[in-house]
Amino acid sequence: MQTQHARRATWSSLIVALMAGGLLVNDAFAQPRRGGGQRGAGGPPGAARAEGGESRSTIKPYDEVIPETAETKTGLFRTHVVGEDLFYEIPPSAMNVDMLWVTSIDSTTAGASYAGMPVQDRVVRWEQRGEKVLLRDVRYGIRAETEDSIAKAVKDTNVAPIIKAFNVEAYGKDKAVVIKVTELFTRDVDEFSAQRTLGAGNMDASRSFLESVKAFPINLEVRVLATYSAGAQVGAAAAGGGRRGGGGPRGPVTATIHHSMVKLPDNPMKPRIHDERVGFFSVSFEDYADDTQHEVETVRYITRWRLEKKDAEAEVSDPVKPIVFYVAREVPEKWKPYVKAGIEQWQPAFEAAGFSNAIIGEYPPDPREDPDWDPEDARISSIRWLPANIANAFGPHVSDPRTGEILEADVRMYHNVMKLVRDWYFVQVSPMDERAQKLPMPDDLMGELIQFVVAHEVGHSLGFPHNMKASSAYTIEQLRDPEWTKNNGTAPSIMDYARFNYVAQPGDGAALLARLGPYDHFATEWGYRQYADDKAEKDGLAAIVARQKDSAMFLFGDPNAGEDSTQQTEDLSADAVAATRLGLANLERVAGFLVNATCNEGEDYELLDNMYDALWGQWGREMGHVINVVGGVKQVNYFYGDADKRYFPNDPAYQRGAVSFLVENALRTPQNLIGDDLILRLTASGVQDRLLGAQRRVLTGLVSTDRIKRMAEHAEGDPEAYAPIDLLLDLRNGVFQEFSSSFPVVDIYRRGLQRAYVDHLVSILAPPAAAAPAAEEGIPAQFRRGGGGGDSDLPALARAELTAIRDLLAAHITRMNGEAEGIVAAHIKDLIAEIDKALKVD
Repeated sequence: MQTQHARRATWSSLIVALMAGGLLVNDAFAQPRRGGGQRGAGGPPGAARAEGGESRSTIKPYDEVIPETAETKTGLFRTHVVGEDLFYEIPPSAMNVDMLWVTSIDSTTAGASYAGMPVQDRVVRWEQRGEKVLLRDVRYGIRAETEDSIAKAVKDTNVAPIIKAFNVEAYGKDKAVVIKVTELFTRDVDEFSAQRTLGAGNMDASRSFLESVKAFPINLEVRVLATYSAGAQVGAAAAGGGRRGGGGPRGPVTATIHHSMVKLPDNPMKPRIHDERVGFFSVSFEDYADDTQHEVETVRYITRWRLEKKDAEAEVSDPVKPIVFYVAREVPEKWKPYVKAGIEQWQPAFEAAGFSNAIIGEYPPDPREDPDWDPEDARISSIRWLPANIANAFGPHVSDPRTGEILEADVRMYHNVMKLVRDWYFVQVSPMDERAQKLPMPDDLMGELIQFVVAHEVGHSLGFPHNMKASSAYTIEQLRDPEWTKNNGTAPSIMDYARFNYVAQPGDGAALLARLGPYDHFATEWGYRQYADDKAEKDGLAAIVARQKDSAMFLFGDPNAGEDSTQQTEDLSADAVAATRLGLANLERVAGFLVNATCNEGEDYELLDNMYDALWGQWGREMGHVINVVGGVKQVNYFYGDADKRYFPNDPAYQRGAVSFLVENALRTPQNLIGDDLILRLTASGVQDRLLGAQRRVLTGLVSTDRIKRMAEHAEGDPEAYAPIDLLLDLRNGVFQEFSSSFPVVDIYRRGLQRAYVDHLVSILAPPAAAAPAAEEGIPAQFRRGGGGGDSDLPALARAELTAIRDLLAAHITRMNGEAEGIVAAHIKDLIAEIDKALKVD
């Protein structure tokens, strides 16, 4: 969902997407056949001849190349499988036509990327040159759509490279050329290779085979069972697709690679210029035609479906062609109604843009009625259900790089996405929903959760990226209000990672699930509303965006939790401290019934163990929301003239309150999470390690270079700001608060916390890693700053803080008049020794 997603890419990015277009070539659906069909018309027209009239052509008769036994299919091209070879029969009408080639991974060896991951996409053209056919790489990254001299200059510097050249093997009917393309798929071709995504070596042709070939009116689909030699194990991680962990597979990798080639529309859609204040995926290019800014302009077009009103004069009209998503046949029967409902959740948003019935969920025809229906047909968009244990889902789309038009999309739902939403729902809101207080959850609740995921992923397939700003728009009071949440959902956008309403408390009656909200309607109207002309469009879009000045519900923001505490994932409300306080109250309730909810007579504790992990995961997420308040800002993406600034530092009192909350909750031992009733069912030891790991992440998150830098800059301009020295003093008083007593009681968990804090401060003074930061390049190693501080005040502050902690501990030893004995005394002396070593104190 990028859910855990996603990627646009991402994926990405989670993720760009696969593409389709609009054209009819040849017959309708292709049927496999043995031989037969329309046979070739004979010899090669215009074949080259040697002196004396003797032909030098190597072109053979059609029947000799494509025998009757060939398995032929008809679509965009005619395809022929002859033994282990694949032939394309390309008609003249398909030459010099833009087609999108998309490569993705259908299945793979465990540890080498994921099923469904994109590999590469590019526009290609087939071009005949004598007795050769060239496959060319067409690039739209630079353009100059004018008639002046710059257009020729751009054309001259943008020659389409030749990916591969093929001999014409024969001629078919109407001068269609026949070429053998087997090696395009069974050998590595850089432009389509999955090698890097898989983190593998070269493709081994002797262990790679054509798996399937399908031909449709506007697209061809080829699957290859490809084997790659063992290679550099960093590849997939670098490409964002690997799940390498400890290094991934060590041997060869076999994967099913899917190649899709789709014809782009003959009549390109009118594009809409991207506006960073509204969230849309986009395609971009460098435009050399406009020199008014005296520099190359980067133009971005949003990606969106082509919607046109049947009745152009009506305020709301059905579209000429609606967006249709099919619920694929493999979706489990009991979930199909929920999947369809998730698709159609978007209908009211399109009504805001002037379209009724703009998006429709449909069931595919019965195989007995239409055996040719195939979700791989580029004219069909669908919700696919993949039998994999990956706990995720994603919603890519295929768009025309010339205009941004979305042509086709297939949402992928991995089977274990049900586990993901089950775990979230249980730890976040089960105290407010009795249905979730005993596992497994009933089907009606699971269906609602699936519907939520589908609606989110369909949003990606409509062009919408994540909007992490949305969930900070509602107040605590609104999130606990049944009427408000019923009408507006738990966040303004389902494209946020708002998840479930952990702010609500038992008895509130507030809605718990995310749904389409006000921002989704706002963004859909901005992206999809039609206008009579360019001026009306410009004025209309500006009027829509202007609503952001009056309401935070319409703001957009990419994930930026490290800086902006209102653009976090998994959070709710603009008050992270108050929201987490309520969230922790719910986690305590969950911990109270965790055993009863997960355990059944005669069964093991696997589910309890899983949910205990999920409980700690939610604890860490909510504490992370509070950490980011400290040194954080609120960014509002104003343009010039809208306001005098875009970044607003968090109020100092809010930051102090956040640190106080963390000291009292995150840096205290959460007894309710480590009670014997839970722990002794799961492990003999390791509780301290789990708790300490969570607390260490809080400490390192608070005392980090970027955070200290921001706080120092804010303090430089505002004497009332919460400064880095204030943060470190508050942490010292919190972490070592036992030493305000003459005879402190410091239990095992607190001793671990204190050691972790001292270790972190010491690490800031440690020698830098081998790779020096950019700011220190060229500086001799002995003169560089410590490894953790870079060019910030952090090393100096860490040194001063270690000195202060040492003085505090040494004073306590002095107060004890030599009576310092036992584990606490040993602990104190050990910390002093570590600090002395770091500070090089003799």
